[in-house]
Amino acid sequence: MNNLDNYLSSHFIHRSNWLRAAVLGANDGIISIASLAIGIATASTTREPIVLATVAGLVAGALSMAAGEYVSVSSQTDVEKSDIEREKAELKSMPETEVQRLAEIYEKRGLKKETAMIVAKELTEVDALGAHVRDELGINELNQAKPIQAAIASGSAFVGGGIMPLLGAFFLPVQNMEYYLYGLSLLFLSILGAVAAKTGGSSIPKAILRVTFWGTIAMVLTAVVGYLFGVSL
Repeated sequence: MNNLDNYLSSHFIHRSNWLRAAVLGANDGIISIASLAIGIATASTTREPIVLATVAGLVAGALSMAAGEYVSVSSQTDVEKSDIEREKAELKSMPETEVQRLAEIYEKRGLKKETAMIVAKELTEVDALGAHVRDELGINELNQAKPIQAAIASGSAFVGGGIMPLLGAFFLPVQNMEYYLYGLSLLFLSILGAVAAKTGGSSIPKAILRVTFWGTIAMVLTAVVGYLFGVSL
């Protein structure tokens, strides 16, 4: 790895793809499974239904996250491949127009018209398709879709996040379990928000506030549903 690669790898944007999938999966795992456990706990006086619901939710949620992420990112990959194939055809059928188009892109970015044309021609001589894919289509190594990586990251992170409320369902006292789960969930959401913010180079307090706020809403609403269900029984 040369000095330029070392410099580029130090920026946080290189972590955006896997970080997004991992944070989404872990956050969803904590909130979904904790909310499910809290909802059942408010409607039940025994441990078995709570454990069964959390185990089923953890398995179904992890598979759903992985499959959903794979399908959505694969769709993005299909679009990228289609655009690249179209670009290949255009480079063969109208090469001069494509050079002009590339020059116009560089001119809009601030280069003088003559300089933009020189840059477009030189990049075309080196790697015409690469230049158009990068500068016209906006596809590069940083944002290129990777379905399998995204699916594994999301599914694994969901399991990692959902383990906490699952363990709570196994070991916390049945009486008032919903309150214990809520407190532990807020703790783990705060840790997740802090780690994600630190990894991504963003504000830690803001990240913690964001995940705990929406997590609280989800868990409170689920608890209300569970309470109403329990009362109706």
